[in-house]
Amino acid sequence: MLQHTNPFHAGELKAQARAGASGVSDWAAGFIRPSMPDQHRAFFTRLPFLVLAGGDETGRHWVTLLDGPDGFIQTPDAGTLEIAATPDRQDPLATSLNDGSDVGLLGIELATRRRNRLSGRTRPHSNGFAVDVRQSFGNCPQYIHERAWRRVTAQETRQAMRSTALNANQIARIHAADTLFIGTGQRGRDDHPSNGFDASHRGGAPGFVTVTDGSYLRIPDYAGNNFFNTIGNLLENPRIGLVFVDFETGGLLHISGRAHVDWDARDSHDPNAMRMIDVTIEAVIDRPAALSLRWSKDDRDLRNLVVTAKVKETDEITSFYLAPFDGRPLEPFRAGQHLPMELDIPGQAAPVGRNYSLSGVPGQGTYRLSIKRERHGLASRHLHDKVEVGDVIRARRPSGDFVIPDEESPLVLVSAGVGLTPMVSMLHAALNAGSHRPVCYVHGTRDSARHALKTEVATLAAKHPNLRTQIHYTRPGPNDQIGVDFLIEGRMTAEHLVQTNAGPDAHYMLCGPAPFLADLRTGLEAAGVAPERIHFEIFGPSG
Repeated sequence: MLQHTNPFHAGELKAQARAGASGVSDWAAGFIRPSMPDQHRAFFTRLPFLVLAGGDETGRHWVTLLDGPDGFIQTPDAGTLEIAATPDRQDPLATSLNDGSDVGLLGIELATRRRNRLSGRTRPHSNGFAVDVRQSFGNCPQYIHERAWRRVTAQETRQAMRSTALNANQIARIHAADTLFIGTGQRGRDDHPSNGFDASHRGGAPGFVTVTDGSYLRIPDYAGNNFFNTIGNLLENPRIGLVFVDFETGGLLHISGRAHVDWDARDSHDPNAMRMIDVTIEAVIDRPAALSLRWSKDDRDLRNLVVTAKVKETDEITSFYLAPFDGRPLEPFRAGQHLPMELDIPGQAAPVGRNYSLSGVPGQGTYRLSIKRERHGLASRHLHDKVEVGDVIRARRPSGDFVIPDEESPLVLVSAGVGLTPMVSMLHAALNAGSHRPVCYVHGTRDSARHALKTEVATLAAKHPNLRTQIHYTRPGPNDQIGVDFLIEGRMTAEHLVQTNAGPDAHYMLCGPAPFLADLRTGLEAAGVAPERIHFEIFGPSG
């Protein structure tokens, strides 16, 4: 396969430049890879369904869902997905998975809000097909509505309804939807890995997609990872596929058409929209009970938690201490996991879901969240500005698989900015385990004024001889002292991590924004660190 430093095609680069994100291509090659990391391989193999985007023989673009029994997805190696399922005859992509077909895949857990994307090409495989990966990367769990799933017994296939426009019932279903999946694609002249299809997710409050009539709908485009895969594809090829899932009945409403990107969203009803995707509908396929899966908004694990303390760590980061409102013990958590929250925010039509990493000590009977106030962050601004001690918020049980891999290997805990939240929790867990495993805590921030939980980490370092710290300040303040407040001035690099001499058995736990992760991950691998010993958690300014 050809190797490319820049993972983006012309349309994506054009969209990035239009949105003021031209620097993305400088680092994204370290994040968008031609293979899956072990974290993603494990993620795909436990999924009950996949989102699949592709094109039919007429050139229309479609997106669909494929489901299967436990283990129907396998990853025999980092470059291959084997899928023991095929679309049924009424699926718009039923005849499109030929040898060498371009496809985009999205793996998503609606119960945990995790998602990973990849694109590749198909080839025949027993009981289904295989996909040879061309590009793979993870996404932040933004705008994903949490749902629990279950399987139902096989039902008789019902006849699909085909049309060229939406009817009143279908329009009502779209207006009630909080989730849809989008399929787009393009093909340049060369064999660049970005050629092909992309499957993506969009979510919002019910009604976030508006239908003006049976032939036209509008989709808001929110702040995301700045890759602009969907928007970039549409700038090169306006064909688009959509699918809305009826989570209660397993029905799929497929739409194919052409899209136009409206870069000025001022006339949108959604104040959080950055752009709008306007879709002219050309074909509709309505497939009742197409899936063997059913989903529900399972609120049984939602707990009322009371804010017992609110501590300002820096001008940007505040810690919220939470205890059970009803007095019953809290669900335990593993260091590195996050807490899914449902916030009632004035002016929002539905509860706003967010995941925040737990920064406190596991096993203490309380939760601590250290949250950065994002300037445009709907949830973080509400928490910082409105939530006070004594207030009650709703949260689900902690979840996430970004946890310490074992109990013996040396650890290098690496973070930037508010990415320290899971790392401080891991630091407590590793030191409280009573072992003498070597631990190195490496953190980068601008200066001491923005250095959250500084005293807490310094106290741990003074008590535990097996803990070393390496603090980086990119722009130290006039009163910041090297050797006291920080050790290294300037930007953290992979070379700094290698210089910790953690040894070949060390696990590197990385948390921070995507450019930070991409640079360190690439640098560590170039220095000889095995990819399976590099673990990462991306965060972005979802607010």
